Amino acid sequence: MHGLPLSVWNEPRPPDPPARVWRDWALVGALVPLAVLEGVLRPDLPWRGLSLALTLGLIPTLLWRRTRPLLMVLIVFVCTGLAALLTGGESAETNTMMFLLVVLYSLFRWGSGRETVTGSAVILGGIVFQVASGRLVPSEAVGALAVVSAALALGAAFRYRAKARMRELDQVKLLERENLARDLHDTVAHHVSAMAIRAQAGLATAASRPDAAVEALRVIEAEAGLALTELNTMVRVLRRNLPADLEPGRRIADLRRFADTPRTGPSVDVELSGELDGISPAVEAAVYRIVQESVTNARRHARHATRIEVRVTADGTSVRLRVSDDGDSASARTVTAPGYGLIGMIERAELLGGTCAAGHGPERGWAVTAVLPRTGRAG
Repeated sequence: MHGLPLSVWNEPRPPDPPARVWRDWALVGALVPLAVLEGVLRPDLPWRGLSLALTLGLIPTLLWRRTRPLLMVLIVFVCTGLAALLTGGESAETNTMMFLLVVLYSLFRWGSGRETVTGSAVILGGIVFQVASGRLVPSEAVGALAVVSAALALGAAFRYRAKARMRELDQVKLLERENLARDLHDTVAHHVSAMAIRAQAGLATAASRPDAAVEALRVIEAEAGLALTELNTMVRVLRRNLPADLEPGRRIADLRRFADTPRTGPSVDVELSGELDGISPAVEAAVYRIVQESVTNARRHARHATRIEVRVTADGTSVRLRVSDDGDSASARTVTAPGYGLIGMIERAELLGGTCAAGHGPERGWAVTAVLPRTGRAG
């Protein structure tokens, strides 16, 4: 229990809050004429000039509510408090000033622990002061406190939701790092075993067949180069802390199992072409995983789909793949809130120096396309 207040006080701000987006400018642009219209047309508005000036002066707080949430709350309470002193305790607030609830919401959504505690004390103190001075009756204070608490609670809820998603993503990345460690062991162990066998063969035949020893050295050199390439790729992944989900042992040739496996739902047609030999194991595993995720998503979400096409083509420099379905375009998925699978596919391709994109097909359905370098070396 003693650690809870300390943890709240030391809570950092959410990372990378958006400073100002187009919605902020649109909101400000809509509130300014609305405040002017209320100030001009509302017949029962007391202290018309002061109320209009106060409202217009506080509207810009919306533009800094994420980057300076506590400062904006303090500005709101100081300005409204000074206005109450000038009017002798009479309210100088307009109906348009309901937008200040957004500022209060931002305190709990984007502020640090110190800022939320300090801001909450300022808000509570302001309400208590108004009740004590007789400017606010207790029944109105209860209503005001309920409205303010709802705005703060909403900000805290969205903050918790964002933190929960970040924790889930971190957990996914941790699991992927474990998979990569296993994959690194399997890949490097394979190449090292091949080098050891070739070295033993070279030593055994060096006296009678010198050319065999030279050939063994060439094979050892090639295997060492492949092992170093795979090692560098995997270490780069672990350093960057990106999820890759490279399934150990999976190769491009294994994609035919999607077409061979009988099941209900849309059929899967797999076509592999081009130079498929000599591709980096990391790239082959990534291609398999992207196709697996795409086919699974198509079977789950493509309404009225009858066919899923998987096309993989390799040339001297890159591997290209496309997974598409013939589902209804009207019910096709969107990428406005991508799931972990789509995020993983995109990051996996970027990790290996390639690209991955998902969206509506040219005619109907959904399509996932990716281009990966054969060597798996990020640029």
